[in-house]
Amino acid sequence: MTPRENLLHLLRKEGYEEVPVDFSLCPSQEESYRKNEHSSSDYKDYFQMPWKRLPGLKPDEDFREQYQKYHQEVGLILEEIDEWGVGHRATASSLHMTQMYHPLEHAETEEEILAYPFPSYSAAGNPGLREYADRVHSQGLASVGDMQCTIWETAWYIRGMENLMMDMMSDDPKAEILLDRVTEMAIQRAVLYAQAGPDILFLGDDIGMQHSLMMSTELYNKWLKPRLKRVIDAAREVKPDLIVFYHSCGYVEPMIPYLIEAGIDVLNPIQPECMDFEEIYQKYGDRLSFHGTIGTQSIMPFGTPEEVKAQVKKNLDIAGKKGGLFVAPTHLIEPEVPWENILAYVEACREYMK
Repeated sequence: MTPRENLLHLLRKEGYEEVPVDFSLCPSQEESYRKNEHSSSDYKDYFQMPWKRLPGLKPDEDFREQYQKYHQEVGLILEEIDEWGVGHRATASSLHMTQMYHPLEHAETEEEILAYPFPSYSAAGNPGLREYADRVHSQGLASVGDMQCTIWETAWYIRGMENLMMDMMSDDPKAEILLDRVTEMAIQRAVLYAQAGPDILFLGDDIGMQHSLMMSTELYNKWLKPRLKRVIDAAREVKPDLIVFYHSCGYVEPMIPYLIEAGIDVLNPIQPECMDFEEIYQKYGDRLSFHGTIGTQSIMPFGTPEEVKAQVKKNLDIAGKKGGLFVAPTHLIEPEVPWENILAYVEACREYMK
């Protein structure tokens, strides 16, 4: 099998020939990679990861100048205003998070939500996606349309989490208008990726915290599940065999049945600090596959190489010979992870089928 065929068979629980490797390095760990492996090549190629992401989608029109007016009251110089108008400032304590400024935080009327300039996405503005996917496939790799931060996160980044929660809980029409507009934008993006013919569409919105849900299942089912299903259905109308990944950090076990009903195939990352993988697999392994399970809050930074290897083997044994687990660290590998533990993860994957 090619790496692509092997990965797709694993995700579909059709058996597999080798355990694929996947992880993402923070900048300092990329330096560790170059120092320890004496390589200048991309680490994803060096470690023979089985998939590549398609280019990020570009909006047809850049509204950043219009978005400036929504941040005039901040009184600070923002380092970035993103394509949805969210302001960002870096923080000293984090490598991949920013302090965010929500452009519709002070909106009080439906008209203000309707007047907000949302970008649109089209094939004309994103040429060459199918050709890129074809090149990835010609290399024997799976292709991925990556649009994590799909509905909920995009919406609360724009409105502010507390405001959007209050809108939803009070049935304020502003919530419906904002979530519908964000959903339509997500559908445009999902359809564009599906038209390119990728193997995988990677969606996601964090809906869990460390030991609890971010919202009730009732609130989720009313406001978010139907909209996620619309996005997935629109993509599958274009490409019916699309494998849909869904990312949410944290504890999400009560949401899993509803994510399945919305149409997801693979759940990421199953943080062991928040949920027990064996328990989750016993409950849902007949309906879902999984990606992750090796904790970046626990065993990756603080375990020994032997413990890392043992955890990889244990989780693969839980899934069994048919597959259903793309075993990987659960998040970005940050500076405190010893390089030896990263190599131990890779070696455990390489050795598992021997």
